[in-house]
Amino acid sequence: MKPNDPKDDLHRYLKGAREAVVWKLDGLSEYDVRRPLTPTGTNLLGLVKHLASVELGYFGPTFGRPHDEPLPWHEEGAEPNSDMWATADESREDILGLYHRAWAHADATIEALPLDAMGHVEWWGDNGDATLQRIMLHVTTETHRHAGHADIVRELIDGKTGLRETNSNMDGGDEAWYREYWNRLEATAKAAQTKSS
Repeated sequence: MKPNDPKDDLHRYLKGAREAVVWKLDGLSEYDVRRPLTPTGTNLLGLVKHLASVELGYFGPTFGRPHDEPLPWHEEGAEPNSDMWATADESREDILGLYHRAWAHADATIEALPLDAMGHVEWWGDNGDATLQRIMLHVTTETHRHAGHADIVRELIDGKTGLRETNSNMDGGDEAWYREYWNRLEATAKAAQTKSS
């Protein structure tokens, strides 16, 4: 890697976000990777499915580099939000395989084109013209945003946190420390509420 090469930097951050999202599924049951843990249905496998679609769209047709992946959830008449959850017939392996193939397709586009290569994002309408640099920044940002969602969902499932298995990326201490910390934050929130009443 060249020092301070913008394309390499963007690509490295995208790869790191991808790996963080996939790691969040490790060791979980089929139920846990699929179950909705927010009122809007956020679930781990759905985040992976969505991100696979994102990479295929932004690094495929946007730059005239079509892919051969069928994405029925993007076809006309598809159920709304169907890219955000996996059906019972879509296995974890199917979705992870799709995401890995999306990575390969995106990486080939990134490697083949310079940062100033122009593409067109059809669904952005009149503002759809964009450079590879802008698309890399957009997809990296979106992937990191969804990695944050995955962090919270995984913590709700079994308490596991962090950037990757070997790096919790959390300050603080053990479970007892966090229990005391949570209690202190809850007491502070209640005190602030009482004070504002």
